[in-house]
Amino acid sequence: MTDTDATPRRAITVEGIQRRMAGFATREGVRRGLDFSLRPSDILIATYPKAGTTLMQQIVHGLRTGGDMDFDEITEVVPWIEVAHDVGLDLDAPQRADPRAFKTHLSRDLAPKGRRNIFVVRDPVDSLVSFFHFFSGWVFEPGTVSVRDFALDFVFHGTRSGRYWEHLVSWWPKRLDPDTLWLCFEDIVADLPAATARVAAFLDLDPEHPNVEIATRQASIDFMRQHGSRFDDHLVRNARNAACGLPASGTTSKVRKGKSGEGSREVPPEVLEVWDREWQRIVTPATDHRSYAELRAAVG
Repeated sequence: MTDTDATPRRAITVEGIQRRMAGFATREGVRRGLDFSLRPSDILIATYPKAGTTLMQQIVHGLRTGGDMDFDEITEVVPWIEVAHDVGLDLDAPQRADPRAFKTHLSRDLAPKGRRNIFVVRDPVDSLVSFFHFFSGWVFEPGTVSVRDFALDFVFHGTRSGRYWEHLVSWWPKRLDPDTLWLCFEDIVADLPAATARVAAFLDLDPEHPNVEIATRQASIDFMRQHGSRFDDHLVRNARNAACGLPASGTTSKVRKGKSGEGSREVPPEVLEVWDREWQRIVTPATDHRSYAELRAAVG
């Protein structure tokens, strides 16, 4: 088995991952996403990949609908702006309820400009490990690519969403703006009722409204695991696997442990050093925070 023939198969090297991901989105699809105009009432959920996007999609959708679960996959009801065209979704189509909600992994300079943004940030090492497990079994064969190589030869150089550190810095100036709610993934998981109430208030929904309790319950790790197929990105995979040269049988999951701070156990010291160096080089000068823990304490 090689990583270069035309037979659809999962990658076995970082180079193979890069080749497959090159076909993930079309130029036309990306162009349409970049040109999309948000309405003043729309909600834009912005994150770097693997930072709690799906969880926030579920919270927002639950709040606005009172717990609607009549969808095959969450992206159907909270579209991903950059790939909507490529998976057959019309960004201007009516949504289940107001406000309309969308997700993006774009940096602030590229994201559609709206009046209401929810930005979720996560520990960079935990985000990396989640990314690794998300690709394992979908984009690459489990056991063929190490966490070290995935980190240093793929994620470090930037995904289609850019690099973690620059992405965070691009959204940092928005943290105090009234049109933006900044949340840390770890705080959402630690106190889901409080986080859901904050999102409800941001959506101009009374924190005592019945939808808040429903949305909180349906955003729990247990509930989302029980309904895992609704949160596993199969809508995107089914639409884009062939273009990426991937087999139709690949599976993955976005709902894993629901825990934070465990990423460093899976990442070798070499990667931890590089991740810290980039934080000191890029994030600290922009935020005055020397670590993610320090930034989280300030944001929370």
